[in-house]
Amino acid sequence: MKRVFLTAAFAALAVYPALSAELRLTGDVKNSGTLSIASGLDYAPFEYTDEKGEPAGLDVELANAAAKLMGVKLDLKRIPFASQIPALTAGRIKVAWATFTVKEDRLKQVDFVTFLKSGTVAAALPENVSKFQGQDSLCGAKVAVQTGSAADFTADKLSGECTKAGKPAIDKAIYPEQKDTIQAVLTGRADVRLDDATAAGYYEKTSGGKLVIAPGVYDILPLGVAVPKGDVATAEMMRAALQALIDNGTYKPILEKYGMSLAAVEKSRIITSVDQIAE
Repeated sequence: MKRVFLTAAFAALAVYPALSAELRLTGDVKNSGTLSIASGLDYAPFEYTDEKGEPAGLDVELANAAAKLMGVKLDLKRIPFASQIPALTAGRIKVAWATFTVKEDRLKQVDFVTFLKSGTVAAALPENVSKFQGQDSLCGAKVAVQTGSAADFTADKLSGECTKAGKPAIDKAIYPEQKDTIQAVLTGRADVRLDDATAAGYYEKTSGGKLVIAPGVYDILPLGVAVPKGDVATAEMMRAALQALIDNGTYKPILEKYGMSLAAVEKSRIITSVDQIAE
C-alpha cells in the first residue's frame, strides 16, 4: 500500500509541471511563483472566512486548485467586491475572482473568463414569500441588494419595467455586503432581497429556511472571474486552468460540496464583448 501511495504521489508531482507548461503562465505568475487574485471574502458560499478565520468557499477552493495546476502558490488579496473592477482598471491586480455576473456595462471595463452560470432570484421571510410570486410582485417593494452586484443592476432593470407598466418603482435599499441584505430582510427593514440564485439557494439551505426563494429567475447569465481589458495572456491562462479543472474531475466535486451542481458548465469561455454572452 505504501509503495502504491508513493507511486501515485510521484505521478502527481510529474503531472503538475507538465500542466503548468501547457497553461502558458504569464510572465508575472511565472516569475513570482504565485497566482495573485482579489477576493472580498464576504460572499458565502463563494468566498468567505471560516470559523478559524481562514479563506474558504467555492471560489477559494477552485483558485487553490488552479494554482496547484500551475505549480505556483495562491496569493489572495482581500479587496471589497465593489473595488475589484477599479483595481483591475488601475493595474493593481490581474485577476479578480469574485464570481462576477457577465454584464454589458462591466465588459466596457474588463474581460471575463467563465466557469459558472446563474441568474438573480428574490428571497423573503417564509411568511411573506407568497407575496412575491413573479416579477410584477416586486414593484413597489423595498428590495435589498449589495452595491455593485448583479442583483443591484437587475433591481434597476426590473424597476424600469415596473414604471413602464404603470406600476410603482422598486424601492432599492443598497448595502455594502450580502450579509447586510440578509439582515435587512430578517429584521424587517426590507421586504425582500435580490441575490445570485446559487448564493441565495446556499443560504436557504444552510439557514434552515429563514429566508425562502420566491418563484422566478431573472437575467440568466454566465459567471466568471474578471481580468484586465485586452489582457489576452491572463485570460487564456485562466481559461486553460479552469478548463483543466473541469476536464480532470476536480471541478464538479467542489460544486457539489456547495450545492452548486446546477450552475456547472462544460466549457470555460473568454468573453470580451456583449455579443458573446449568449453563445
